[in-house]
Amino acid sequence: MRFSSFIQLLAATSYARAQVPKPGVDGKYTISSSSIKAQFIPYGATLTNLFVKGKDGEDVDVVLGYDDLAFYSKDPGHPVYNSVPGRYVNRIGHGTYKLDNKTYSTELNDGNNTLHSGTNNWSYRTWNVTAATNDSITFSVRDESNSSKGMPGLVLANVTYSVDGDKWNVKMDAVSPGVKSPLMLTHHTYFNLDAYKNPDTVKIWNHTLHMPYSKRYLVADDGALPTGEIATAAPDSINDFASAPGAFLGHAQGLPGFSSNCGGGGACEGYNGYFLIDDAPADAAVVTLASAFSGIKAELRTDQPGVVIYTCNWFDGTGDLKSTQGTSENKKVVRSSCIAIEAQDYVDGINQ
Repeated sequence: MRFSSFIQLLAATSYARAQVPKPGVDGKYTISSSSIKAQFIPYGATLTNLFVKGKDGEDVDVVLGYDDLAFYSKDPGHPVYNSVPGRYVNRIGHGTYKLDNKTYSTELNDGNNTLHSGTNNWSYRTWNVTAATNDSITFSVRDESNSSKGMPGLVLANVTYSVDGDKWNVKMDAVSPGVKSPLMLTHHTYFNLDAYKNPDTVKIWNHTLHMPYSKRYLVADDGALPTGEIATAAPDSINDFASAPGAFLGHAQGLPGFSSNCGGGGACEGYNGYFLIDDAPADAAVVTLASAFSGIKAELRTDQPGVVIYTCNWFDGTGDLKSTQGTSENKKVVRSSCIAIEAQDYVDGINQ
C-alpha cells in the first residue's frame, strides 16, 4: 500500500544532494531546498520544524511542536504533532472490525472508538533512519503482530520526506507480508501559517481554505465517527469550502451549529471531519490554505481519496509554543489556533 502527498509552499530551486548520516547537534535531521528547511526526529518519524519564506522574506516556522525534543514522548496529551500514526489511522468504530469473517477487538482510546490504532501506534515509536541526504530522509518502522491490540501480522513501513524548490513531498509505503491486516496511513500535520505572530489574533479563522473538489463530506456522530452517510455542503454552509476560493476558515462562525459542528457534546467548534475529493484532475491542488498576514500559501496534492480537517478545538491553552513562534504576548497553543490537514482514505472505512 502506498500513500503520496506533497505540499507546495513557495517557488525556487533545490540544493544539490549530499550525505547527511547523523542528526545535528540539536538532535534534529535537517533537509533543505532554496525555499524550505524541514527538520525531523526519529520519534514518530516526526517533523519538528518547517521553515518557509514569508512575504517579507523572513523564515516562518509554520508547524506546531516543542523546543524540548524529549517532550514529544513525554507529553501526556500526545497530540500527534506532525508524525505518522498507524498502522490504521483515525477512528475504528466501537473498537471492532471484521476480517475474513473473524472479529477483532482494538484498544478503546477515544471514547467508544479506537483512534490511530491505540496508545502504542506508530506516533509513539522510534523509527530507524534508513537513508538521508541534504534534501531527503527516509524513516522505517517494523511493527510486530499485535503490538497494537487487534492488529495482526508483521507490518514493514517507510516514510520518505523530501524537498525540492517550493515543494515538500511525503511518500509512504507499508506491507503486511504474512497475513491480512488493516493498513491506512497519513501525515498528521498541524499548521499555523502566521506562526502565532499575528498581533490581531492567534486563531486559525483568519486563514483561508479552499477545497474545490470537496463538496461532499462524511456525516459524523457526536464522537466524530462517520455514520455511513455522505452529505453535500450547500453553498455558504458550515462545511462549504468548495464554492468560494477566498473563504475564511471561520466563514461560518456566526451560523447556528458552528459551535457544535465537530461534536463533543456540543463543545467542539469548527471542524474535525472527512471531506471527499471528487474528480480532481491529475496533479490538481485539492486543498489550499493561505494567510494574508504572513503571505504564505500552502497547496496540497495527494493520491488519497479525501482529507481530514481538524481545527484544534481540544487545545486548552496550557501548551507552549516553540521559540520560533509567537510574540511576547502570545506564547501558548490555544483553542482553534491551528489546523491539522490529514490526507487519507475513508475514516472507519474498514467497517463501512
